[in-house]
Amino acid sequence: MKRLHRQDLYGWSEFNEDRNIDFHGLLWVRPNGNILIDPVPMSSHDLNHLMQLGGATWIIITNSDHVRDAANIARLTGAQLAGPQAESATFPILCDRWLGEGDELVPGLLMLELQGSKTPGELALLLDNDTLVTGDLVRAHEGGRLCILPDPKLSDKNLAIASVQRLAGLPDIKAVLTGDGWPIFRDGHLRLNELLNTLKSNVA
Repeated sequence: MKRLHRQDLYGWSEFNEDRNIDFHGLLWVRPNGNILIDPVPMSSHDLNHLMQLGGATWIIITNSDHVRDAANIARLTGAQLAGPQAESATFPILCDRWLGEGDELVPGLLMLELQGSKTPGELALLLDNDTLVTGDLVRAHEGGRLCILPDPKLSDKNLAIASVQRLAGLPDIKAVLTGDGWPIFRDGHLRLNELLNTLKSNVA
């Protein structure tokens, strides 16, 4: 795994040929139990690295399209699974806990529910107020520029834009770690506002 913009954050990726972008898994290393977010399959090297760093206590899945390799990695590590409350009735795998707006699985990790994406109540995670972790809705198909899902995949574009507006209103965001595409490590607040302005201008 690769160390990210913080000493306690690591990431690994799987290239998706259909979309020509990387899908990412995220690891937050913490003294009271490590947390994985939307884990894609791991190479033996990355799995060994994970175990050397203490394995995982929780795996958070932001939406049903990001189940990825969560069940297998939970089996290998003994981690518990957490998924979005809004999808609890139809989620493809059994979770130990369901998360919704305002929930804090552990101190410093706040859940935000996004609307208008492919799935209801998609989770975005706010880590220590300055690092935003996104699942499907907010992504980056080119370096340094955020985008959202294509219109045909949105359940409601107006709600999707409102969700982006909410994220853009978080003043302290430095990094935006996308589940799909390029991560943003600096000036995340500015990149979110650029995205919001682009979306609004396209609607006008």
